[in-house]
Amino acid sequence: MDQMKAYDVPAEQIRLETRVINSRFIASLAPSFSVEEARSFIHQIREEFKDASHHVSAFLIGHGESEIAHCTDAGEPSGTAGKPMLAVLRGSGLGDVVVVVTRYFGGTKLGTGGLVRAYSEAIRGVVEKVPRARKTWMHTLMLAYPYAYVERIRRLATAHAVDIVNETFETDVTLTGRILPEDLMRFQAEVLELTNGSVQVAVVETGNILKRISP
Repeated sequence: MDQMKAYDVPAEQIRLETRVINSRFIASLAPSFSVEEARSFIHQIREEFKDASHHVSAFLIGHGESEIAHCTDAGEPSGTAGKPMLAVLRGSGLGDVVVVVTRYFGGTKLGTGGLVRAYSEAIRGVVEKVPRARKTWMHTLMLAYPYAYVERIRRLATAHAVDIVNETFETDVTLTGRILPEDLMRFQAEVLELTNGSVQVAVVETGNILKRISP
C-alpha cells in the first residue's frame, strides 16, 4: 500500500524572501494534510499580502502514486511560475506541503526564462531550509508483563526498533510503543517465546506517525 511508505513532510511553517532585480519574491511554506487545509493557507497568505502583484501557489497532498497535486500561475505568463514550483516540490521528496510565492513587482520585466528561474529559486531556497519530519505508517502496540521480564523485553524492543511511548509500573508493567508493520510479527513471536506464551502483544491502533528528523 502506498500509504504505508514513509516520506518527509515539513515540520513547521517557514518563510524566505529573495530579490531578483527589483522584484521581491516571498516564499511561504507549510505542512498541509488536506486540500482544504492547503487552500486555507493560500487564502491566509493572500490576506496577509493584499497589495502584492501575484500569489503563485502549489501543493502536494500525500506522496507518491496517491498524491494530489495542484498549482497555479496566478496571473503570471502560463507555465512560468506554478509548474516550475511544483517540479521543485516533487524533487524535494516532501509530501503534505503547500507553498505560496508572493511577488511584489519591481518595475522590470524578467521575461519567461527569468520568471521560471526566479520562482524555482524562491521555492528551492525555502525547501532547503525547512525542518523536516518523517511521516511513517506504524502500529501502536501494548503489552503487560511481570517485573521479572522488564529488562529482557526492553532489549527485545530495542532490537526490533520499537519506539517506547510509555511504561507504567503497577501490579504488572504495561508498555506502550510503536513499531513498523514489517517488524511486528517477529516481535510478537519473540515475546511469546521469551515468556512461554504468557504475554501477548496487542495492536491497539494503526496510523501515520510524525517524527521530527531535522533541527
